[in-house]
Amino acid sequence: MSELVGRAVDRVDGRAKVTGGARYAADNPVPGALQGFLVGSTIARGEITGIDTSAARAHPGVVAVYTHRDMPRLTAPPFPYLKGFIPLQDTRIHHSGQPVALVLAETVEQAHEAAALVEVSYRAEQPKAVIEDALDEVYLPAPFRDRPNEIVRGAGEAALAGAEVRFEADYSSPTHHHNPIEPHATTAVWEGDRLTLHETAQGVNLTRGTVAAALGLPPQNVRVISPYLGGGFGAKGPLWPHTILTAAAARLVGRPVKLVLSRAQMFTSNGHRAQFRQNLRLGATRRGVLTAIVDTSTAQLSRTDEAIFNRSDSAHLLYACPNVHIRHRGVRLDVATSSYMRSPETTAHFGLETALDELSYELGLDPLELRLRNYTEVNPETGQRYTGKHLDACYRMAAEAFGWARRNPRPGSTKDGEEYVGWGMATETHSHGAMPATAAVSVDAEGRVLLRIATQDIGTGTYTVISQVAADALGMPLDRITARIGDTALPEAGLSAASATVASVTGPVHRAATAVRDAVVAKAVADRRSPLFGLSPERVVTEHGHLFAADDRRRRDSYRDVVARGGQPVEATGSVPNTPGHSFGAVFLEVRVHARYGSVRVTRVVTAHDLGRVLNRRTARGQVIGGVNWGIGYALMEHTVLDRRTARVVNPSLSSYLVPVCADAPSVETLFVDRPDPGSTALGAKGFGETPITGVPAAIGNAVFHATGRRVRDLPITQDKLL
Repeated sequence: MSELVGRAVDRVDGRAKVTGGARYAADNPVPGALQGFLVGSTIARGEITGIDTSAARAHPGVVAVYTHRDMPRLTAPPFPYLKGFIPLQDTRIHHSGQPVALVLAETVEQAHEAAALVEVSYRAEQPKAVIEDALDEVYLPAPFRDRPNEIVRGAGEAALAGAEVRFEADYSSPTHHHNPIEPHATTAVWEGDRLTLHETAQGVNLTRGTVAAALGLPPQNVRVISPYLGGGFGAKGPLWPHTILTAAAARLVGRPVKLVLSRAQMFTSNGHRAQFRQNLRLGATRRGVLTAIVDTSTAQLSRTDEAIFNRSDSAHLLYACPNVHIRHRGVRLDVATSSYMRSPETTAHFGLETALDELSYELGLDPLELRLRNYTEVNPETGQRYTGKHLDACYRMAAEAFGWARRNPRPGSTKDGEEYVGWGMATETHSHGAMPATAAVSVDAEGRVLLRIATQDIGTGTYTVISQVAADALGMPLDRITARIGDTALPEAGLSAASATVASVTGPVHRAATAVRDAVVAKAVADRRSPLFGLSPERVVTEHGHLFAADDRRRRDSYRDVVARGGQPVEATGSVPNTPGHSFGAVFLEVRVHARYGSVRVTRVVTAHDLGRVLNRRTARGQVIGGVNWGIGYALMEHTVLDRRTARVVNPSLSSYLVPVCADAPSVETLFVDRPDPGSTALGAKGFGETPITGVPAAIGNAVFHATGRRVRDLPITQDKLL
């Protein structure tokens, strides 16, 4: 064994990415490909009354312009297509920026120029843009993906009425938009009735099935390729209309078509985190033991879907509380469809972790002590003990490293020059999924290993982790492993979402690689030409590409020689189921708030996480750093602004939709419990990617209160709210 698993191994795809060798969806040269560009609606609600494409069709280089009049009839598929309708099928407008025409031209510039020449007239209706515009229309939606929107455990209202201490507050967060470096892109190539898509996809197999359903094709006639992804965050998990429209247009025009969304179009074309409002009521004993949680939230919906993503999972799963009543309400607005956005439950978790901080001040308890008094080793939803939960260890490790015991609890008690200094903390948690997957591993006569699985790397380090797992199981150097992923022609795997990738693919990769190792060992001990002939397979160890007798290292063979003597590669597949679960953590941080300007800086962060066995410390640390900085943006900056008169996004660019930059990034100390979860078949690891953001917004808000005495419950925490 090479003992690679657990080490901070460099990313195996790092060189390709920094040298430009990695080809993303829009990078693949396809001979004869036309360039597509979408024309978006300028109203948010109403009907198209006329559309003139003549000037656009006459523009140099333009080959075709498609509208609802000539686009073929398409079928709106089920999940993971969330939108509920496909544009360019009728005259109805459901939101601003909805595609109303698709221009195809020889060059990108020609397509953009021609799109500006399409003239559309509308019968506009007055839209409703934000929750406050439709409070009288709030309702409880039907379950989404079999998850009810009302959860009751015990008697929440009765317990609240009888509680020794009661607390109530409202919390809110605005619409947020995904802004990965790589915009969404599709290249569609038809060969007869077979379609190949070079796609920005977090799930190549789900994309294949969804596109096939929309176009009326058998799934085996669609191939989806996505070997590299420039960020996903959930936006590239569900399928969006531009992919279906590009494929349909390519079939109509008889040529390949490439379409890349502009940055502005990404604010209307591929989902967002919904605007969110939450009323939270807590009941507790004077000792700080929770007796009731009543959580009523309202999330923005579109007119064509009713999926609630901003769920209050932590309210009924994280702490021991016998009486819980949760309602996830929605309100239909004239906006684009929302979707998963990394750690979608963070909206509600911000409210809970802020409310607990507020309750701790009312009770005169340390915020950490309040959480420990409500700690549970049992999943409150199932009544079963967690197979591996070490959140208490996370609290201890992070608090000690941060120096939490030195905290003066009085708000506004610490000042350094013109800045108030505050400390805050919050619990972190996120569920992880588990999806079926099959891996294939082979060793050739050169002693090189090919690992194949149709998973995806959305920037989290999947290439590296699965290569480590295969190398470790085989006893091979890491540089002998070639991983191929992101292609429906490979053995099937699931969506890279719900923090499910590691939990889903690690077991199959390990099983396939172990089967290859065992097969090569069996060949060696049965081959009279091998120095290991006659040994029991159990007495053979594999390291660095060689096979050794355990008790006599001079007797050795190599993968290359064993396979070469056999005359053909040794191959095996592996598939092993896993179960969903939870990862946990704690974040402690320091903020500095300028006394005159109200500006907030996060200056120091310490985190500790329980993600089961750590498979790669470098990629795990990278997830924490990314989560912390996204949490900073969430708490202090990010805010999609909609014009309430027109329901139009007014800041659809990275110059006005603010995200953290390097100057905003604090020092982050990352700690890991690193104890394998005995319930995991992923070598003891748990899904983790989304966990490190979950507590950061609340911890920042709690630290701001500690610094200033000002409690901000409406994100983002901007200077005007502090001044």
